[in-house]
Amino acid sequence: MTASLTLFFCVASLSVWVAIADAKQLSITTIKEDPYTMSKGSGLEGYCIDLISELSKKLGFDYKVHVVKDNRYGAMDASGNWNGMIGELVRKEADLAVAPLTVTAVRERHVDMAAPFIHTGLSFITRKASDSEESSFSLLAPFSTDMWVGLLVSFLLTGLCIYLVGRISPAEWAEPRTDEHSFTLLHSFWYIIGSLTLQGAGPHPKALSGRVISALWWIFCVLLLACYFANFSSVMQSKSRQVSISTFEDLANQDVIDYGTVEFGSTMLFFKNSNNPVYKRLYQHMERKKSFVSTMEEGVRRTQEGNFAFIGEAVSLDLAVARYCKLSRAQEVISMRAYSIATPLGSPMMKNLSIAILELSESGELTHLREKWWASKCLSEDEAHASGALQPHDLRGLFILLGLGLGAGLLLALLELFSKAHNHAKDGKRSCCSALTSELSQRFGSAAEKDEEDGADKSKA
Repeated sequence: MTASLTLFFCVASLSVWVAIADAKQLSITTIKEDPYTMSKGSGLEGYCIDLISELSKKLGFDYKVHVVKDNRYGAMDASGNWNGMIGELVRKEADLAVAPLTVTAVRERHVDMAAPFIHTGLSFITRKASDSEESSFSLLAPFSTDMWVGLLVSFLLTGLCIYLVGRISPAEWAEPRTDEHSFTLLHSFWYIIGSLTLQGAGPHPKALSGRVISALWWIFCVLLLACYFANFSSVMQSKSRQVSISTFEDLANQDVIDYGTVEFGSTMLFFKNSNNPVYKRLYQHMERKKSFVSTMEEGVRRTQEGNFAFIGEAVSLDLAVARYCKLSRAQEVISMRAYSIATPLGSPMMKNLSIAILELSESGELTHLREKWWASKCLSEDEAHASGALQPHDLRGLFILLGLGLGAGLLLALLELFSKAHNHAKDGKRSCCSALTSELSQRFGSAAEKDEEDGADKSKA
């Protein structure tokens, strides 16, 4: 059978219309990504695209794709006029609407709806609690593992640089043979640990090079502690706000997170017309807070941002959870319903369309399409960024400042030593290199080497 008709197609939060015409060539208006259909180049792909393709093969019609003008499923206004897909069907502007279109009594009065191709119910999604909030090591939660490793490396490098500057700079150790050196390796690490407590541990560096490193390390510590305590406070508040929400009653009994559903959709009408006191409270909250969203895509995005629960059809929410690892769906499902294909009243295609959908269901093709498009596609990096812990790149500038300070301190210490070696070479009428080598040997040589040098000096005398 070859049909000459116009088929409209809407998917999830965005309404996509498929127009079937005499023309054999597919004509498609692309849209942005959507939970049931995704734009791919100049065409579309997704569960409903595959469904209409299978139906066209069985019933022998050709089609082309258009986007519905107002991006709505279809709702009746106060004057009795329909918008969205249902409105197009009522006005005979389309012959079919293929979408996750919920079967409702009011829609059945104005359009014909075929056998359902998906059965579902209402549920809600929330953002998962991050690992840092669930961890018993709350003191480590403000910083990520990479951040702690970076801090350990910074601590070791700073202690080593303080030690080297103390050894190299003449102002710290003017006479290596006779003076006792204060900045040993152990004291260097103890000194920078004291800086973390904002108290310090004497003695303090006397040379300009040591003071430059100390000053920048103090700045590093002050800013680091400020970031730590600010994030620690945020993590603790988030943890205290975390509530266990697994049912619609839990959702209605809390005021920690906001919640909403698609405005003017069948889900909103269910809560609006329900006599259940819990569902009434949910609708009154959404109406009072104006927490409705215009599309499902917006609802999923707000849920990922946190402090929002999006209410919708469970099957659509499962698809969002499969794509975004941050989200989880509540186990409770209420108000069982079904998705169906709609046609104008009295359409001659309705009988054959229902039979074709039942055949696809009995052959397992609908199950195959469900497994194909509902397979988990969430990315591992979503989990990596789920935590609120600070990452090294968040404080990149602070680490760069410390690195520049360490480099500047070492350079100043070498310049100080080079200046002293130059003066000694000039006084002793030796080469500058030999004087510099001698100074370095005195500062980093072993005790045995110093005794040998002392013995040689005495024998010469």
